Amino acid sequence: MTFDVGAFMLESVPFARTLGISFDTVEPGRATARMPDRADLHNHVGGPHAGALFTLAESASGAAMLSAFGDQLSRATPLAAGATIRYVKLAMGEVVAEARLDASREEVLAELDAGRRPEFEVVIGIGTADGTPVAEMTVTWTLRPNR
Repeated sequence: MTFDVGAFMLESVPFARTLGISFDTVEPGRATARMPDRADLHNHVGGPHAGALFTLAESASGAAMLSAFGDQLSRATPLAAGATIRYVKLAMGEVVAEARLDASREEVLAELDAGRRPEFEVVIGIGTADGTPVAEMTVTWTLRPNR
């Protein structure tokens, strides 16, 4: 199955569009997304709100996951099962999230083929446009078999 994962994400997740998220790259198991610096996304200290950073990273993780497993949508529904985030520095300006699948496609599909609901992680680094790290996030995804 070949499709534009970034366009699919923005079409199916209206909140990502609301935040102005865009996708720079999407390739098997990886995705890079960015969010503009906008006053309406700022918190009380002038940087992007923690919820906006979370949404950026979760969107990047979804694109990385779909780039690896989008061809399985006819038999399984992807769902975020959990997430952890650690904010390490105040972000100022545009922010970028780089996500990578931290699992083997083969292992995940073997679980799905066996009729189980696999869980796997996508690790995301969030930084400013100049590369300064501001947060780290891990999203645990599952593929729920369609019945």
